[in-house]
Amino acid sequence: MESASIARRTDGAAGPEPDELRARLHRLWGSVAGGWEAHAAYADERGAAVTARLLELAGPRPGERVLELAAGAGGVGLAASERVGADGEVVISDVAPEMTAIAARRAAALGRRNVTTRDLDLESIDEPDTSFDVALCREGIMLVPDPARAAREIRRVLRPGGRVALAVWGPRDRNPWLAIVFDTVAAEIGEPVPPPGVPGPFSLDDAERLACLLGDAGLTAVQVDEVDVPYTAANTDEWWTRTAALAGPLAQRLAALPTPAAAALRRRAEAEASRYANGSGLTIPGVSLVAGATRPD
Repeated sequence: MESASIARRTDGAAGPEPDELRARLHRLWGSVAGGWEAHAAYADERGAAVTARLLELAGPRPGERVLELAAGAGGVGLAASERVGADGEVVISDVAPEMTAIAARRAAALGRRNVTTRDLDLESIDEPDTSFDVALCREGIMLVPDPARAAREIRRVLRPGGRVALAVWGPRDRNPWLAIVFDTVAAEIGEPVPPPGVPGPFSLDDAERLACLLGDAGLTAVQVDEVDVPYTAANTDEWWTRTAALAGPLAQRLAALPTPAAAALRRRAEAEASRYANGSGLTIPGVSLVAGATRPD
């Protein structure tokens, strides 16, 4: 199991060296792929409104070539494959081979012959310049060490006039479905979650910053919208099980806790989440930022 400690960088800053951090994060995402496969249908159902807005902004058309980045189980790419038709192509990619294997199995089960998968790093996309009409990324770019580099890579692989649409989580205080987990774990281990120097799900939670990220990469016609993404569950047990399984590197932190500490942490988290109970279960607020942009001709 990966160590949770954060080494001192050689330049004196807190956090691991960038290349060490990348290698660690890549391995960690691969290690939690099982949870993503088990909950793939739920993740797509919950993200349906975000996916719809991504496809609306990017507008993939029949015959076009689409790249999904940091795809996880590939739900966005699979949805896009219906838009491009038999003459188009969707490449579903992730830095973790374990994730792309899940997407490949899902595509095969659906009979999507226009879908292929590749192991690609969002910060260094191993594809030729100007090779895609559309790039999509749902909740991935905020988790890389250098999102500006990733944005430039997206621009590079887009054809002139190509479109990108990506989504990130909005402000932490408007996403208590996940903030509760982070706050509870931080209180248990006595350190911030995520630790200093490690990108987390709220690292791009400001609409203006997200727009500047795309504009600074040379993309134009940038727009950023909010999409409500409430978390619904039958009970706190279902909420905790799903959230912990899909929490990426945090999932390993939780698995490493001694059983008594893990049980106590879970009780505290579920007590916090129970504030959002209603007659039919839980409804916990959530919001995503969805951005669209174009590579100029």
